Amino acid sequence: MKVYDRQSKTYIEIQQYGQEKLQFLYGNPLGRMLLKLVISPGTSRIYGWYNRQPASAAKIPEFIREHGIRMEDFEDRAYRSFSDFFTRKLRPGARQIDRNENALISPADAKLLAYEISDGLMVRVKGSDYMVAELLDCGDRKCSETGSRINPADFSGGRCLVFRLCMDDYHRYCFLDRGRLTARYSVKGKLHTVSSISKDHKIYKENSRVVNGYQTEHFGRVIQIEVGALLVGRIRNRKVREFEKGEEKGFFEPGGSTIIVLLQKGAADLDEDIVRMSAEGIETVVRYGEKIGERHV
Repeated sequence: MKVYDRQSKTYIEIQQYGQEKLQFLYGNPLGRMLLKLVISPGTSRIYGWYNRQPASAAKIPEFIREHGIRMEDFEDRAYRSFSDFFTRKLRPGARQIDRNENALISPADAKLLAYEISDGLMVRVKGSDYMVAELLDCGDRKCSETGSRINPADFSGGRCLVFRLCMDDYHRYCFLDRGRLTARYSVKGKLHTVSSISKDHKIYKENSRVVNGYQTEHFGRVIQIEVGALLVGRIRNRKVREFEKGEEKGFFEPGGSTIIVLLQKGAADLDEDIVRMSAEGIETVVRYGEKIGERHV
């Protein structure tokens, strides 16, 4: 899989974790029979339980070597289990948060694609058409913690940013601006892989996810959706109502996953390289706290 590395301004090939197993599950008739079981939350809970056991720590050295993880970026300590390693924290200074108030930052280490939201509230993500209301699954829902409602129409003509986290990425994520929480609720669902192998499934409609509504200081109303993925049964968010730019919001437990950010029309201008690569269907490698655009003036 080819992605664009904006630091070196080159294209790089990245390996899909568990490629052969995923191809079997999604491309083989026998595999598709097993798929329903594999993508169930119950399987994820079992996988999560195993990865919290001390014996799972034996997987860590090979995982680091295979994926070339820069351990100097992370806290220097012994890890009790693979899950403990997977949710590791950065060393102070390992990521720089762009503090310019006009800078739109990435909430995570990820591979980013940017899409336009049509005036009819449709967005085409990786070959599948989604209505914004499908991504949100809001309907007449009142958000459980705030009583506020999210209105999909607020995002007509805006942007949909899809941040795909691979298994070897840092799986903690942050708030992209100073603001306050206006809505939050969970959507129960399946746990498909978020790689291109699952292209025949509308994964961002089918997968379990957490929907968050923000009122931000510099980018207006923003929606952030944390999407579970294959074997990711837990999305851990801190329960805060007000937050600062770059403040940690939460983390995913083992497995690749995705963060979707919806911006209103005219809220921000994305960096030219991200727009250009997205137009070609090529993901751009971004980092937690890195500038990816700026407030539209």
